Amino acid sequence: MSMDSLKKLYIDELRDLYSAETQLVKALPKMAKKASSPELKQAFEDHLEETKGHVNRLEEIFEELEEKPTGKTCKGMKGLIEEGEEVIDENGDEAVLDAALIGAAQRVEHYEMAGYGTARTFATHLGEDNAADLLQETLDEEGEADKKLTEIAEEGINFEAATEDEEEETRQRSSGMKKVSSRR
Repeated sequence: MSMDSLKKLYIDELRDLYSAETQLVKALPKMAKKASSPELKQAFEDHLEETKGHVNRLEEIFEELEEKPTGKTCKGMKGLIEEGEEVIDENGDEAVLDAALIGAAQRVEHYEMAGYGTARTFATHLGEDNAADLLQETLDEEGEADKKLTEIAEEGINFEAATEDEEEETRQRSSGMKKVSSRR
């Protein structure tokens, strides 16, 4: 692509977002399946439905622009999803794994918010008012998803994960004490 107009850059940004969202539609069910917390599982499932709506909004924008949404792979999202898949493949304490899933999901949300904010600003400058409104709607939903993940983490999962750390340290100390006392 030749970067010689804001409109071309805008369309490129939209294609990047479209690729990111379609990749996420495939990744979210895996994250929901791995989550042990019912609330986290539900948040992933709810966001999957929202993400499908984001894809539809982008398709509407492309239709208005008389452009095709395909033709680009979002490498940033691909990398973020690969990092998330590393968490999915891990074994360990459920609360700690849920905390890791939240971290991976929030990195995705922040990436998307940056992209949607940029695209919305481009749409506004190009006089694409309907597109700017649609992009803002998605940006708002991404922000809400991020806030929901923070609430889930702060209201339980992080506490449970930290409690597991303390219990493990206590087990290790007790185990060490037994070894010391058995030598006497």
